[in-house]
Amino acid sequence: MKKTLIFSIIALSMAGTSFAESNAFDAYSKSYKICMDKAISTVDIIECTNTENSVQDKRLNAAYKKLISRQNAVRVKQLTDVQKLWIKYRDANCGFYYDPDGGSMARILANDCMLQMTKDRAVELETLIMP
Repeated sequence: MKKTLIFSIIALSMAGTSFAESNAFDAYSKSYKICMDKAISTVDIIECTNTENSVQDKRLNAAYKKLISRQNAVRVKQLTDVQKLWIKYRDANCGFYYDPDGGSMARILANDCMLQMTKDRAVELETLIMP
């Protein structure tokens, strides 16, 4: 019951899709779905999310470096400024999810927020890279 509730809440935060639907994981690594399918506790879920966040953060940084390398000086400054603001927003937004009185569910939601926003930003930057 607890695992189902946790997965349901995370699934709702993933645009209403369920974990059974593979498209909910399309932009995530295959190991993340496997990890989440095996997760049986809050600690397991948080470990899966933290591991995937590292994967997505590396993806975001690679896309950022590639994109910035293709810009002129003015655009480099714009992208750098935007990225700094985006990081501040992501951290503040996801920090709000972590309610000290919210128990383990607040931690799961905050970690999931960080993961989703990082993944979404990586995808966004990847789409801006011109071939």
